[in-house]
Amino acid sequence: MVDTIGITFDLKADYKPNIGDPEDINAEFDSEGTIDNLAKTIESLGYKVKKIGNINRVISSLNNLGVDLVFNICEGTKGRNRESQVPMLLELKDIPFVGADALTLGLTLDKYLTKKILVAEGIPTPKFFQAEDLTSVDNQIKGMNFPMIVKPRFEGSSKGLTDSARVTSIDELKKRIRHVNINYKQAAIVEEFISGKEATVGIIGNKHKAQALPVSQIKIDGQSNLKDKFYTHDYLKYKKDNVEYVFDNDFSKVLNETMQRYALLTYNAVECRDFGRVDFRIDENNNPFVLEINPLPSLSCEDVFVLVSEYMGLTFSDTIAKIIEAAKERYGLKKEQLVAKTGNS
Repeated sequence: MVDTIGITFDLKADYKPNIGDPEDINAEFDSEGTIDNLAKTIESLGYKVKKIGNINRVISSLNNLGVDLVFNICEGTKGRNRESQVPMLLELKDIPFVGADALTLGLTLDKYLTKKILVAEGIPTPKFFQAEDLTSVDNQIKGMNFPMIVKPRFEGSSKGLTDSARVTSIDELKKRIRHVNINYKQAAIVEEFISGKEATVGIIGNKHKAQALPVSQIKIDGQSNLKDKFYTHDYLKYKKDNVEYVFDNDFSKVLNETMQRYALLTYNAVECRDFGRVDFRIDENNNPFVLEINPLPSLSCEDVFVLVSEYMGLTFSDTIAKIIEAAKERYGLKKEQLVAKTGNS
C-alpha cells in the first residue's frame, strides 16, 4: 500500500494585497516552483502526493482530505495565530502532520513572547522591548544602547525590515515604531542592533534526537563581516543573488559548536518538531545572539535546507526523507499504520 502525503501551503498568487497594505504583505508565501519541487521530491521517495493548498481548501475538504499524512508549510493570512490555524484543524481530525503544532507556531511567530522564553532559558538574545505605541518609549530604552532595530512583533520573512529599520536616535526610533504600528497594525519589537556577522542553523528531528545541521554564515553583497548591514526584504525580493549561504565559514570550531548548541536549546525550549531554523547575529567579540526561530523555514531552492543538503553530500530528497521520518517516528507510525490511523483507503 502506498502512503499519500498532502501538502498544505499558501501561494503568493492566491492573495491580492488590499489598498494600503505594505509592499511585503505576502512575503511569507511560497511560489508555485517551491511547491512543485517539494511535491516532486516527496514523490521521488515513493509516496503519492496531493497538493491541498491553503486553509480555505483545507476547510472545504477537511472531512475527506484523502491523505495519510500532511506536510504543512501553510503560513495563514490573518492575525498572530494565523500559522496555527491549519495545524489545529488537522489535530481536530486526528490527521498526522509534519512540523510544529499550533501552540509552537503561534508562540514563535510572536517575537516578543519567544524572546521572553529565550531569556528564561538563559539563551543569549539582544536586549529588547515591545512598543504598542510611543507612550513609554523614553522609559523603556533606559539601559539599552543605540543603534537599535525595529521589527513588527509577529511577522516573518523579513517583513517590515528595510534599511530604515536600523535606528540611531530617539527620533528615528519613534518614527519607525509609529511606522510599524500604522502599517502593520501591531506592536513593534525593538532590539539592540548587533553589529557583526550573521548565521543560521537548520535542525531536523525531535527532542533528544534532534540534529543541528552545519552552521551557515550569511554573506551579503560579498561581505562576510556585515557590520551594520543586515538582511532586509529587498534582498528577499529583488537581490537574492547578493546573498550567499557559506558553510565553510570563518567561525571558529568553538563558535560553530556553540551556535549549534544554542540552536538546539532554542528548538527544544519552544518544543519545535521535525524541522526548523534558528537565526543568529554574532558581535565583534564573537558572542552569538539568537534572533529568532522559524518552525516553518523556507524550502525554496535558494534557501538553507536545499543548500545544506548539497554541502553535506546529500540530495534534497534525503533531507525531506529525514523530516518525514522524524514526523512518522513521533507519531509512532509505520507506512501500513498511516492508513489505519486516519481512516483513509
